[in-house]
Amino acid sequence: MREWFTASELAAAKLPGFPASELHVGKRLSGARGTNKARQRKAVGGGYEYHYSLLPAAAREKLAFILTEPEPEKSEVSKLLWRRFEALSSEHKALCEKRLEVIQRVEAMVEAGLPKKKAVETATQYTCTGKSAYYEWWAMVKDQPKQDWLAALAPAFSAKANGVEKEIAPCHSEAWAFFKSDFLRPEGPKFSACYRRMVKAAKSEGWSPIPSERSLRRRLEREVPKAVQVMSREGREKAKRMFPAQERSVAHLHAMEAVNADGHRLDLFVKVPWAEKPTRMYLIGTQDLYSRKVLSWRLAEAETWDAIRACFGDMVEDFGIPERIYLDNGRAFASKMISGGAKTRYRYKIDADEVSGLLVTLGIEPRFVTPYHGQAKPIERAWRDLAEEISKHPAMSGCYTGNKPDAKPENYMDKAVPLDVLEHHAAEMIAEHNARTGRRTETAKGKSFDQVFAESMAAPATIVRQATEAQRTIWLLSATGLKARQPDGSIHFMGSRYWSIELNQWIGKKLMVRFDPDNLKKPVKVYEPNGRFICDAEPLGSIRFDSVAEGRRQQNKAKSYSKLTKQRADMERQFAAEELADILDRGKKASPTPKPEKVRPTVTRIATGNLATKIEPVPEEQLDEDRYEDAFSRALERYADSDAVIQFPQGGKTKTG
Repeated sequence: MREWFTASELAAAKLPGFPASELHVGKRLSGARGTNKARQRKAVGGGYEYHYSLLPAAAREKLAFILTEPEPEKSEVSKLLWRRFEALSSEHKALCEKRLEVIQRVEAMVEAGLPKKKAVETATQYTCTGKSAYYEWWAMVKDQPKQDWLAALAPAFSAKANGVEKEIAPCHSEAWAFFKSDFLRPEGPKFSACYRRMVKAAKSEGWSPIPSERSLRRRLEREVPKAVQVMSREGREKAKRMFPAQERSVAHLHAMEAVNADGHRLDLFVKVPWAEKPTRMYLIGTQDLYSRKVLSWRLAEAETWDAIRACFGDMVEDFGIPERIYLDNGRAFASKMISGGAKTRYRYKIDADEVSGLLVTLGIEPRFVTPYHGQAKPIERAWRDLAEEISKHPAMSGCYTGNKPDAKPENYMDKAVPLDVLEHHAAEMIAEHNARTGRRTETAKGKSFDQVFAESMAAPATIVRQATEAQRTIWLLSATGLKARQPDGSIHFMGSRYWSIELNQWIGKKLMVRFDPDNLKKPVKVYEPNGRFICDAEPLGSIRFDSVAEGRRQQNKAKSYSKLTKQRADMERQFAAEELADILDRGKKASPTPKPEKVRPTVTRIATGNLATKIEPVPEEQLDEDRYEDAFSRALERYADSDAVIQFPQGGKTKTG
């Protein structure tokens, strides 16, 4: 805001408690001439200009209101200043606030009537700041709107704030492409091994420059996203886990409105009456989606349609008929005996005249979900708990098989549990599972599954169909789905989840967030621990469990994420594995491996005695006659002039013969 005004400008403003004519304003302020509150006007016409601190408080407020222009949209300069400020660390942001405090102190004292020189002196002494520093900071903000002063005071020595990234040593483009293509392979080779192969190829191909291994690691982390690395080296399934899973709400449901069913193979050896050898049994069950209570269960040697039909029959008999049921698309659950007549079975040919299955006959809508997908069928999570409680119980010691081939216990196959004992044990464990308090699901909130189910069933709004006597025969007679958390980097905060693709790089690391406490559905700003801005993380709200549209949208998002990551991975791998091997092979041909030089000792010694090499005699008949005679003649000539007898080595001694 302007600080100096002429008498005519003040009169034209018609300020409260102040004369409205230029003459009277001049007389009123004439006493200030000769002080630092008045100065001669340098423009054409001369006269005096008066400091606004001479005006009464009410007049100053109106003058400020008149001169304040409507706040325009943020200019590009303003946006740049705040973008730069967001890139500062917490330490540098605190420095900006300290600078702003000094400037605001000076402004407050000047408004109170203190000369600016004196105000600067007082404020800098109070804050232990140099006067020259104040004037330097004032120069940084004087041409900026007040709302941008904090951002304008950002220190110039922060390279990160100025958009300057730490320099990485240069690398030859072909060498970098070779390295990425080698490193981003499904075999998951070690970084150091890939680096050595790249250096070897660079020597043969003449690639230069080649940075150090540590520098190349930094380049990889900066230029190749974490998701691309995971997809290329660990596979699509691992990369999918970096995309946040969908959470579904069941709060809008009531007990027995929707259920889900599945089978789980128990990790126990079971002795059954119809077989000599121990076998393993399947636990087939149904679960209420709203309360998570296990409603019915059966033990069977396989997931057959008749065992599933009996399990469904137990549920309907005890609790009623649900409106919907979620199943996986397995051969048994999607068999015509169970879901015959359903238009969304997606298994077997659907005939117009096929016999209606159990579900269609009872008016239950079947919905098929992805097998082994706990988010689509919550009963998968119940099986995980029951696998621990049933299979690893002390009463089952010696019967446990292990949950995978390489996890067999020491007492593997010591004994097998009789089927009737297992049935009694499973009944106890499932009852305990339903009755256990302290559950933390969306609907339980500390209560047990049994309590939640009973409360919902007792509510007046809960209407559950019951089977008639005639319908009961259907299942008795035969008829023809604040840390960046694993695995996606999502942030769980105040009961909500937030995620952005940038958080893939921060999995398992601590972060800082800024949020609106009155509206947690807005995106939160995510920062590094030292205050540097990372991204805006969008909220991942829960959706209705039975919302097909939301499920389809989530599936499309996940597919897009996976597709983009795969495309980026393909772009990073510029060389195929065959091309890598070819380049390495060319390097071998260009520089063949030199043979080692033979090294002979200076003094040689003839071995005698036991150390002498045993000479195997050669039968005479193996030598032709000419060679034999020639060799014998040379030997006679050598000893013709000597009376010495040839000595033959024998056990370290000599024997004359």
